[in-house]
Amino acid sequence: MLNLTSPAVVRALLLKYGIRPKRRLGQNFLINPGVLEKIIAAANLAAGDTVVEIGPGVGTLTRRLAETAGKVVAVEVDRALVGLLKETLSGYANIFLVEGDALKVGLDALVAAAGGAFPYKVVANLPYYLSTSLLTRLLRGDFKVSLLVIMVQKEVALRLVARPGTKEYGALSVLVRYKTEPELVAVVSRGSFFPAPEVDSAVVRLAVRSSPPVAVPDEELFFRVVRAAFAKRRKTLVNALAASALGLSREVGALVLARAGVDPQQRGETLTLEEFAAVTRSLAAEQEE
Repeated sequence: MLNLTSPAVVRALLLKYGIRPKRRLGQNFLINPGVLEKIIAAANLAAGDTVVEIGPGVGTLTRRLAETAGKVVAVEVDRALVGLLKETLSGYANIFLVEGDALKVGLDALVAAAGGAFPYKVVANLPYYLSTSLLTRLLRGDFKVSLLVIMVQKEVALRLVARPGTKEYGALSVLVRYKTEPELVAVVSRGSFFPAPEVDSAVVRLAVRSSPPVAVPDEELFFRVVRAAFAKRRKTLVNALAASALGLSREVGALVLARAGVDPQQRGETLTLEEFAAVTRSLAAEQEE
């Protein structure tokens, strides 16, 4: 069986299929077996689990997933790589290979078509260009996902696990903590990939919550408040809300914050989940008056 953690083997495979790794698609293939095992361990897979892998590349992680889980649905957007994957994944009857765009396909429907189990896990070395938009789609959408173990650019990973008061903390951090329990698993050097990217990566584990840790009357309004608070990071919260699409005057914004027990001179990056929820509840009450 081909050793897909060997740079020479990966290079030969790509040459055989006439594939040049595309930077725009973030095609940097994992060749570090130690990192591979950390991902598998973080996913805590069992024989009854179904896994969706996004961007299987040459199939390195895919094969280890198939050896551990019951079913693997691998979604690859690059048609040339799909041809290569048919070779590297041959012999694995529990892999369901799909050519498609993960930002558009219905993942639940693919799992059902593959005869997979619900809820399922998402395990992936995400292309850098795709990570934020795809993660937002997975967390804001109504997908039956119980766990995500993803490798992303280190800078993005730090945002996913960031806490209030840090420079990395932002709207994405709030979304992740509202929907999941995040954990940084490992930082991964750029030398763990072929070809090597220009930045380091990190593996993050996101256990999807059965329900949010804070109560809000309107989830969409909650995220509008969060986006408004971070849209102008240098502004105080009252000024950020007044400058946003929420349509608040500075006076009404100050009243909403006061009722929520939040200092209007704070900045969005200092607010906890509960404080964002309190502002949302106060704003909803103001809109009803």
